[in-house]
Amino acid sequence: MELYSLTIHELQEMLKKGETTSRAISDSVQARIKAVDGKVKAYITVTEAAAASQADAADKQRSSGSASPVLGIPVAIKDNMCTEGTLTTCASKILGNFVPPYDATVVAKLKGAGFVMPGKVNMDEFAMGSSTENSGFFITRNPWDLERIPGGSSGGSAAAVAAGECIAALGSDTGGSIRQPAACCGVVGLKPTYGRVSRYGLVAFASSLDQIGPITKDVTDAAILMNLIAGHDRRDSTSVDLPVPDYTASLARDVKGMKIGIPKEYFIDGMDPAVEKAVRDAVKTLESLGASVVDVSLPHTAYAVATYYILATSEASSNLARYDGVKYGVRASGAKDLLDLYLQSRSQGFGPEVKRRIMLGTYALSAGYYDAFYKKGQQVRTLIKRDFDEAFKKVDVIATPTAPTAAFKIGEKSADPLQMYLSDIFTISVNLAGIPGISIPCGFTQNNLPIGLQILGRHFDEESVFRASFAYEQATDWHKRRAKL
Repeated sequence: MELYSLTIHELQEMLKKGETTSRAISDSVQARIKAVDGKVKAYITVTEAAAASQADAADKQRSSGSASPVLGIPVAIKDNMCTEGTLTTCASKILGNFVPPYDATVVAKLKGAGFVMPGKVNMDEFAMGSSTENSGFFITRNPWDLERIPGGSSGGSAAAVAAGECIAALGSDTGGSIRQPAACCGVVGLKPTYGRVSRYGLVAFASSLDQIGPITKDVTDAAILMNLIAGHDRRDSTSVDLPVPDYTASLARDVKGMKIGIPKEYFIDGMDPAVEKAVRDAVKTLESLGASVVDVSLPHTAYAVATYYILATSEASSNLARYDGVKYGVRASGAKDLLDLYLQSRSQGFGPEVKRRIMLGTYALSAGYYDAFYKKGQQVRTLIKRDFDEAFKKVDVIATPTAPTAAFKIGEKSADPLQMYLSDIFTISVNLAGIPGISIPCGFTQNNLPIGLQILGRHFDEESVFRASFAYEQATDWHKRRAKL
């Protein structure tokens, strides 16, 4: 077994026993990047020299008797999280030359734990997309089928993990951007409760929805990373000051007594029959492990996509107003005056999908339309949250498909934004409600494409989500399959 194909916890056991070194692990990952990233295109920036230096430092630190769970482990960072001294582009030409002077809180926490950063990974521009086709630089491809998308917007993170180009990665999730690519690439992706992980240093798309989380090869690794990145941060006004449990302590094979809700609104016409069968089989497996299944209803699900694309685009319109070609990022040359500088810099710097969302959001916030769109969207958001509140009075977790289909072909939905937006139909409500959700592998289609099972929990109850997902994972072998490149 190559070192790059192993998990965090497997590598830590080897490191403890002296069977390998952090430098050997880092070199294995860098060799893998050189071997396959020409096909996968997961990385925007590879930091090979810095990774080697960090790995050497980790080996010295370990020899002195100090060790954290990720000491010397290569974890890739989505390119919308600030990394001091390393290019951070958000996969956008407008930030093509931006080098932050500080680290995002999650990056600082991983640095404090001694991780190795192999590089920054590709994404949909400013995290706006479901396929990583909207990157301002290049399309990332799915390691299971290079003609298909890896999901988005954290497509680079998920593809890198699935291809063995890192041991784990961080992604961000605004409407499914961790869970949907995890499902497409056959890996594990967790969106924590809103406020559980600091957003300081995350370049904002929609501030009331964005959340950082881990993308890993198995549930145990997700719990390990959550232990490190969760917690209150005074620099993030939305960060919640609550104790952080040891998430690895909730990894038990036992789900006896757990009640699992199955929402009828998540099994819809047009869904791939293979996806529905795999998810229903997964629920049966959980039932066989001692859980009881309860039918629940989330009646406002039908309004989730429309609500999300009003609220998210409105926040994006506001957040992206700061990119003006003056303070940082790319500045257009040859402008006649200040207004022309704004127009040219934004026209040249932003891609089509970002422009589309800025225009949608500006319209929704404009005088005369604010009440009809943005205010109404906030009211429906409250109804969607209440649906989950009511459902969780009856159940401990809710199980659904992560996406209605497996990964689709590159270009298949590019010309139809609405069809692309519907890729996130099962994930969007989770962000609107602010609850935690995980995607774990639960099967494959006839074309050998991964299928994801989504498990949702109450606010700040990631422990129940981990418990149910770990029990299912340990009863199956789906997470052990690796893409063959």
